Amino acid sequence: MAFKVDAGHDGGRVRSALAEINVIPLVDVVLVLLLIFMLTAPMMYRGIDVQLPKTASKPTAIEERLVLTITKDRLVYLNERPIPVATLEPRLREFLRDRADKTVFIKADKDLSYGYVVETMDRVRRAGVERVGMVTEPLPRARE
Repeated sequence: MAFKVDAGHDGGRVRSALAEINVIPLVDVVLVLLLIFMLTAPMMYRGIDVQLPKTASKPTAIEERLVLTITKDRLVYLNERPIPVATLEPRLREFLRDRADKTVFIKADKDLSYGYVVETMDRVRRAGVERVGMVTEPLPRARE
């Protein structure tokens, strides 16, 4: 605690406590924590690894979307939850029952056969999905 010493009118000393808080160490700690969280936050999100094909079109940004991921091992995930292919249609109907937007985005590995992706799209359509979107990676921009 800091004290302020003043000389009184009669030459005596009066002591009073200072009510100032040194916030510089607090600011230093907060900035270090902010930096740590900014660097580690992108590493915490980990999805299912698939190699997406590259396209020149711009990505679509939609909130609360249903993403159907198909790995090169033909494993199917609905919003990162594994689903057996045999139960895909009933599970999709269950997800879409209360939704106004009946759109599903398919995120398929580029090494999958075209026929398997089309079969999966057909199952998605039979489940009542109105629109099917394909998730791709953008092509790298050519240096101008």
